Amino acid sequence: MQKRRWRWISLNLLRKLLMYAVCGIALVALFSVHLFPSSSSIKVPNFSDAFKLPTLVGAREISDYDKLWKRSSNSKFEPCIEPSANYTPPGESRGFLLVHANGGLNQMRFGICDMVAVARIINATLVIPELDKKSFWQDNSHFSDVFDEDHFINVLANDVRVVKKLPKELATASKSKKEFRSWSGVEYYEEEITNSWLNHQIIQASKSDSRLANNYLPLDIQKLRCRACYEALRFAPRIEAMGKLLVDRMRSNGPYIALHLRFEKDMLAFSGCTQELSPAEAEELRMLRNNTDNWKIKDIDSKEQRSKGECPLTPKEVGFFLSALGYPSNTPIYIAAGETYGGDSHMAYLLSRYPYIMSKEKLATVEELQPFINHGSQLAALDYIVSVESDVFIPSYSGNMAKAVEGHRRFLGHRKTIVPLRQDSFFFGARVTKEEKRPHFWNKGHGQIPF
Repeated sequence: MQKRRWRWISLNLLRKLLMYAVCGIALVALFSVHLFPSSSSIKVPNFSDAFKLPTLVGAREISDYDKLWKRSSNSKFEPCIEPSANYTPPGESRGFLLVHANGGLNQMRFGICDMVAVARIINATLVIPELDKKSFWQDNSHFSDVFDEDHFINVLANDVRVVKKLPKELATASKSKKEFRSWSGVEYYEEEITNSWLNHQIIQASKSDSRLANNYLPLDIQKLRCRACYEALRFAPRIEAMGKLLVDRMRSNGPYIALHLRFEKDMLAFSGCTQELSPAEAEELRMLRNNTDNWKIKDIDSKEQRSKGECPLTPKEVGFFLSALGYPSNTPIYIAAGETYGGDSHMAYLLSRYPYIMSKEKLATVEELQPFINHGSQLAALDYIVSVESDVFIPSYSGNMAKAVEGHRRFLGHRKTIVPLRQDSFFFGARVTKEEKRPHFWNKGHGQIPF
């Protein structure tokens, strides 16, 4: 009995000693990690790593890399631009179509592609379009300054006859001047516009934008629009060369984001959006809107515009957005836009979160950019090239540039594009706290991402 009692006491003492030993070891390990980290666990900033993304190792990091940069599956959708088997070369031309392309670069691109299709429908010879020289951008560039004129003519040779100028004998001929009806189908052009050939050899279109319907057109007409947009409308050689140089300089630092930051003076004035602007800035934009004749809407409620999602994200909101997506602070970002309204005062927060922000003005020398200065369409073309070639494209507003680049990237293989929702209920500025439900954003590459 005595022996059993001592044995029981000994076992209890042994258990307690083992328990204290385990607890002691655990405490030593805990304090050694949190109070006395080893030199290998301390991350020392290295300024030579500027513009370089971190090396990603391990399953979790590789997964993060795929989430941030990997392009989406094409879901078996492929470019479909080849003509059908019964497609024929253009027939005998009934006359000439003169076109005044209106708007900024991408609005003109869309319009020119539509006019190629219209020329096919009405069996016209298309004269190289005249670019807009009178709108807000005040750019005196000709078609050949922005686009490769000979390439445009040659690529469309089996679709539409294209000439650089009217024949001399028709230089003074009377013209049937038309403002084609917006969003019109084939029947409108075949039944109404072709009547002009009865009395005229020249039809002159005063506008090119939104003159052709998007849907319910013959398949070969839709394919022709795609060929015109993605194959025929190549930029002029010097623009292509400069664009490639900018892409190479961005790519030398690893994957990069092209951010179409539409926080520009003309955009804010046109849309009436004054979020995060001072009263003086808001008044300046109101005066600009009132003094611009071709902007029809003058009285705009900024809060209402914002609630409907008609406002671009501010630079500060873009900073929140990129962080929520998980992009690290050393991500190279290319700003594909003109001058940010308000300059550094509105860019401060975004730059504090993402200091490696570049632009064509930072990537190129003054001498390299000199040929393009004062030519808004040519500068926009450089941004277009860098955006199309980027690893990720993020537009802060769904305007013509955003739509053109997103479409081109899909055509080239469903390159990753992330489009934020901008409705007021989805905005994530200072109002959003850790306790609040974070917004959702639609990611064209990976579906809907909840935060």
